[in-house]
Amino acid sequence: MAKLLVKLQRYFRRKPVRFFTLLALYLAAGSLVFLHSGFTREPTVTGSQRGPGAGEGPGLPYLGVMQLSRGFKAAVTMPEGGRRHGPWFKSTFKEPVERGKARDYGSTRSRALRGRSGREKEEDRARYIGCYVDNTRRRTLRGVSFFDYKKMTVFRCQDNCAERGYLYAGLEFGAECYCGHKIQASNASESECNMECKGERSNTCGGVNRLSIYRLELAQESARRYGSAIFRGCFHRPDNISIALPVSQLMLNMSVDKCVDFCTEKEYPLSALAGTSCRCGFPTTLFTLHEREDEQLCAQKCAGEEFESCGTAKYLLVYQTQVQDNRCMDRRFLPTRAKQLVALASFPGAGNTWARHLIELATGFYTGSYYFDGSLYNKGFKGERDHWRSGRTICIKTHESGQKEIESFDSAILLIRNPYKALMAEFNRKYGGHIGFAAHAHWKGKEWPEFVANYAPWWATHTLDWLRYGKKVLVVHFEDLKRDLFVQLQRMVGLLGITACEDRLLCVEGQKDGNFKRSGLRKLEYDPYTPEMRKMISGYIRTVDTALKLRNLSGVPDDYYPR
Repeated sequence: MAKLLVKLQRYFRRKPVRFFTLLALYLAAGSLVFLHSGFTREPTVTGSQRGPGAGEGPGLPYLGVMQLSRGFKAAVTMPEGGRRHGPWFKSTFKEPVERGKARDYGSTRSRALRGRSGREKEEDRARYIGCYVDNTRRRTLRGVSFFDYKKMTVFRCQDNCAERGYLYAGLEFGAECYCGHKIQASNASESECNMECKGERSNTCGGVNRLSIYRLELAQESARRYGSAIFRGCFHRPDNISIALPVSQLMLNMSVDKCVDFCTEKEYPLSALAGTSCRCGFPTTLFTLHEREDEQLCAQKCAGEEFESCGTAKYLLVYQTQVQDNRCMDRRFLPTRAKQLVALASFPGAGNTWARHLIELATGFYTGSYYFDGSLYNKGFKGERDHWRSGRTICIKTHESGQKEIESFDSAILLIRNPYKALMAEFNRKYGGHIGFAAHAHWKGKEWPEFVANYAPWWATHTLDWLRYGKKVLVVHFEDLKRDLFVQLQRMVGLLGITACEDRLLCVEGQKDGNFKRSGLRKLEYDPYTPEMRKMISGYIRTVDTALKLRNLSGVPDDYYPR
C-alpha cells in the first residue's frame, strides 16, 4: 500500500495539472451532493414540538417564541418543491423559451397540417379564422386572459372564453389564452403561428407575438349578453361625466343587456345606465366607484324591460362588463437590482398568493418566492423561478418564522388572517391544491384534528416572531384588504417604495380576484372545529391581539372571535 502511495505521489509531482483536475472533479461532486440534500430538506420553523393541549390554553408568553422542530413534517408542509437555494433547482416541467428565441419546432408545413386537422375537429364549437399580430402594449383581444405554461390546449382556451360569453378565443406563445369580442389587429402569415400547445403537441397555439384566433360559434347568447356582467352599484353622476364616461348612446328602448352589450362592443369595462342614456368608461379618479348610494335612488324602471332598473340622469346604475381593464395588466422584472429585500410574510392559507396577484397588478413588477411552486409559475407568477435573493422581484413570498430567516429581510408586509379561515384554507390547499378542496374523508378522518393541533400554534408564533425580529413590519389584515382594497393596497405599495398610481389601483379593484380564488359552492355544511379546538385557538387569538396592541397597532378584527 505504501509503495502505491509513493508511486501516486511521484506521478502527480510530474503532472500537477492532472492532480488539480481530479481535485476539482472531487470538489464538484461533493458540491452537487450537498446541493441535492439542500433541496430535500424541510422548511425551517423554529420552536418546540408541542403546542399546548387543547384544554390548557395557548400558554404563549407575550412575544414568546414557540419551538416547532425542523423534523416536524406535519406542521410545515410548504408548496411543492420545498425551500429553494438557487435558480439551479431542477423542475419537472419545461421552462418556456424566451420570446424572440423560440426553438425550432420542425417543419412548418407539417406543423400547419397537424394544426389544421386539429382545427377541423373543433368546427362544431369553434371556427379557426387565422393567425394575427399581437402587441403586449395594445392587445388584439382585450377581454380576460390566463396563462398555463404546462397544460394549455385549444379546447381549454375556447371553453374558458365561451363560458364567459366571448366571441373570440386566441392562443399565443404555446401557453397564453386571450378572449375578446373584437379583433383589433391585422392578419399575419400562417407560418408565424408555429408553436405547439404546451398541453397538446398535435395543435398550434400561436407564436411569438402571434395569435391563433377562433370564432366561438356556440358561445351562449345569454352569457354574451348581460348574464355575466357584474353589478357594481348605484352611484351619483360624476361632475365631468363626458370625461369620466366618454362614450355614450341614447337608447329610448333601454335595458340592462342593451347597455352592457353596447359598452362591451366599444371595449369598455364599465357600463353606466342613466335613464335613457347608456355611458361607458373606465374607473378613474373622476369616477372611483367608492361611494355607493342607496339603490332606491336608481330604481327607475327601464323603458325596454319593466322588471329592470335603469338609473336616472342624476344617479347611475353601473355594471362591470366582460372587457378586461388592461391598464394594470403589464408586468416585468425590476430594471435594476433591488437594494433591499422585502418579505411578503404570512401563515399558510392567509391569502399570500392573492396578495402577490394584487401587488403585481398595482406595481407592474413580478413578485418572488422563498420557495418554488411549479403550478404558480405555470399560471403566470414568473418571479417564482428566480432565486429569492436575485433582486429582480418587488417582494418575496415567505411562510418562514424564526429569527435567522426573518432577519434576512430588510422590511416586511405581514399578512394576518382569521385563524379559523386560514387553517381551513391551508387544509384545502394541502389536500386539494390551490383552488381545490379537501375530500370529506379528510375532514372526518384523523387528518383534520392532527392538522389543527400542529398548525394552530404556528399561526400565533408566526405573527409573534415577525413582530419581534422584523426590522420594519407593515401589518395588514386579510379582512381589511378584502373590505377596503384601495386603501390597504396603497399602504402596501408605499412600503415597497413605489409611487401608487390611483388609476392603476382602481384598475386592480376590477381585476382583484385573479385565478386563485376558490369557488364558494363547496363550503362545508358543518363546523369542523370542536369545542376543544375553539378553546385552544381563541387563546392564540388573544395572545396575538395583545402583542399587536402593545406595539400601538390595531388589534385583530372583531370577527376573529367569539366563535
